Amino acid sequence: QVQLVESGGGLVQAGGSLRLSCAASGRYAMGWFRQAPGKDPEFVASIRRSGLSTSYADSVKGRFTISRDNAKNTVYLQMNSLKPEDTAVYYCAAGTGWGTFVSPNEYDYWGQGTQVTVSS
Repeated sequence: QVQLVESGGGLVQAGGSLRLSCAASGRYAMGWFRQAPGKDPEFVASIRRSGLSTSYADSVKGRFTISRDNAKNTVYLQMNSLKPEDTAVYYCAAGTGWGTFVSPNEYDYWGQGTQVTVSS
């Protein structure tokens, strides 16, 4: 059973920063998604198992950075220059494939979600 444990969400003012962490019970292709109230889930960022390739949604490119520490089986999402529209529940996801994946259908396991709230 794959376990994903997320941490690092919270309340921050616009322009501030947060770092989310997701500890996995193995090494997988990893991604971050988010869902705001009343909206569909949205891809945020993904990273290959090796960490050598990443992918970002246009809405976060240049502000968010996904990285991983494979010795700890942990993936991070550094979020800078946060905006109120970044407010959402953020989910990490793990996939058994070998690429960087944008579609939620490519992921097999999901974390419980962590709330990020950005005040204006």
